[in-house]
Amino acid sequence: MRLSLLTLLLVVLSPTASAQPPFKVLHSFGLGKDAGGLWSSVVFDQQGNLYGSSSGGGAYGDGTVFQLRPGQNGEWNEMILYSFPSFPEDGAVAWGGPAVDLSGNVYGTTQVGGLYAHGIAFELSPGPGGWTETVLHNFAGPGDPTCCPWGNPTLDQYGNVYLTGWSAFELSPGPSGWSESILHTFADKNGDGWGTQAGVILDAAGNVFSSTPYGGGEPTCPANTCGTVYELRPVAGAWKEHILHRFGSFAGDGKVLSSGELAMDSKGNLYGSTQQGGPNLCDETGCGTIFKLTPVAASTGTVWIETILYNFVDGSTGNGPGGGVIIDGAGNLYGTTVYGGSPGCGCGVVYELSPNNGGWKYTVLHTFVGSDGDGPDANLTLGPDGNLYGTAPIGGTYGGGVVFEIQIAQ
Repeated sequence: MRLSLLTLLLVVLSPTASAQPPFKVLHSFGLGKDAGGLWSSVVFDQQGNLYGSSSGGGAYGDGTVFQLRPGQNGEWNEMILYSFPSFPEDGAVAWGGPAVDLSGNVYGTTQVGGLYAHGIAFELSPGPGGWTETVLHNFAGPGDPTCCPWGNPTLDQYGNVYLTGWSAFELSPGPSGWSESILHTFADKNGDGWGTQAGVILDAAGNVFSSTPYGGGEPTCPANTCGTVYELRPVAGAWKEHILHRFGSFAGDGKVLSSGELAMDSKGNLYGSTQQGGPNLCDETGCGTIFKLTPVAASTGTVWIETILYNFVDGSTGNGPGGGVIIDGAGNLYGTTVYGGSPGCGCGVVYELSPNNGGWKYTVLHTFVGSDGDGPDANLTLGPDGNLYGTAPIGGTYGGGVVFEIQIAQ
């Protein structure tokens, strides 16, 4: 029984046109041997420094890991921590973002390079002589179904690293180094998803939640390109997959899940976005949606009911969200779109979606015009100061993208 078919759309108020909050470019990339091509999120360490990765630029032109350190007078100072590839079988092209542990070590992945040319997982460790890279895993070796990881790594309290790339997997430290455990391999059999890009989130019990942009097997979905949201639950030493929702299961549903992580609120509800789908057309495809999945107890176990919170439209309010959403303590959602916004650019927007009298209020927080970034395509980050931080892969002063801040804190 597809309970999602019975879900009614919430009443959504018209997008507001109020004054946009202060926006600041913290760094413009692309000058000389600087980083360039920022397709993923930034992350803070315990000291308030920002870390990110790039798919290009650096000393060898194949990507970097960088740090932005706050300085005087509101300025941020950039340092390239590492340039790929620093040796022949090193990784290259870091599409996914980094993660930072409590000791200041930085973890990440590359899409290509390594022993088998399908990417690596790496750790960067600070020391008196600078930053040292350790290759934790080479992907697509003998018997390894993983390849070309994209999403941000997720660390648990034990120091394990969770990632996706054709499969969902875990890297665990041990006396003999790091070992890989496959949690689930996606082959789109029996309605399973495929094309895993988004990183994962963990709940308090250690269950894994994420999405696939494609697959699901819904007959109403052309070429099976709608996607799924899934849960992986540890059961008796193994991991069992549960499909929480197959997109395209009713008219106006979203399709092609965004590549950012899902968000979870304190009640266990999940939030995300789709790049296409919904009732409104943009360039012959749907403009995208923002959705909520609510767990409901039933006689057969927990079922998940989808509610569409917002349908994107073509034009100045943005459309085609490439990244997912993040959530603050008040239940407000924040995200970006790749397209729409400025009529002369269509470079995307930053938006807020807030609960409002039983509905949801959509507000554009910033409209990109190119010189301040173009096509933001990753999840935002909520900083320790309560402000939003994000990236754009192109645009900015030098064309290599930007890291930006939006001051929403009161």
